[in-house]
Amino acid sequence: MIRQRLFGWIPTEVTRSVRVFGWINLAFNIGIVVTGGAVRLTASGLGCPTWPLCTEESLVNTPEMGIHGVIEFANRVLTFVLVLAALATFILVVRMRRRRPALFWIALAVGLGIPVQAVIGGISVLVQLNPYVVGLHFVVSMVMIALCSVFVCLIYPRTAEGRPQVMLRILVALLITFQSSTILLGVLTTGSGPHAGDADAPRNDLNSELLQHLHSIPAYTAVGLTVLTLVVAWFARRGMLVRLLVWLLVANVVQVVVGIVQSRTGLPPLLVGIHMFLACVVVALMTSTATTFRRVADKERLPVS
Repeated sequence: MIRQRLFGWIPTEVTRSVRVFGWINLAFNIGIVVTGGAVRLTASGLGCPTWPLCTEESLVNTPEMGIHGVIEFANRVLTFVLVLAALATFILVVRMRRRRPALFWIALAVGLGIPVQAVIGGISVLVQLNPYVVGLHFVVSMVMIALCSVFVCLIYPRTAEGRPQVMLRILVALLITFQSSTILLGVLTTGSGPHAGDADAPRNDLNSELLQHLHSIPAYTAVGLTVLTLVVAWFARRGMLVRLLVWLLVANVVQVVVGIVQSRTGLPPLLVGIHMFLACVVVALMTSTATTFRRVADKERLPVS
């Protein structure tokens, strides 16, 4: 009786609350990348020059630190908002750990990933924004977004269309591979560029112009693969996959246009920020395509009594 009163309100099936917090978790993980980008693009990466405190003596920023201290500390505070969203999502699926184990383990992984990200972010401050540590910070964020995207897809049975033909599986695998390569090369390119997060932060000393060209090769290939996969999915009558690929194609095309414009206009911060946001969208959509290959189990359809 006591246990029922304490835990009876936690759902044992996917409810509207689970769906709402699934989307919130995804949105917040994308949002923290955008705000982190704002920290970097405003040269506020060392606005709080140490970690876990903001200064040697203060947990919060001080007036003497100016706007950079405000921006950096505000981004740190947002981490706690992310924790609350992840915790709420995990609690909502904790009683589904046997019925829907994938939801349980993804929610747990995302929740545990947040403190890992906080530590990586703290290390990046302690090593004066070393570009490789900052790059790792971004890559882990992409993994978190991918996990949140899978979670969102899994709570909607209509996203499952069953195992497709071999050709379609190969195309989606290639698409994910080239999209991931584009992001990784983009991280290296950014590490060689002007937006270091602080005027005195180190760069990776790689050839920025060469990296831009290398970065564009898998990006253009991914656009072509998206079109080809879309055509194959259309003829295979994979409705949900087609819809996801249409949105992925739109995101990729806009991403390419933004990338070209920013490289020809001296990398203005606003365009770089948009480029980062679109990278998050691309990761979410490319990950979602693979989730359509699953079959809907009866336990996804029927409520628990």
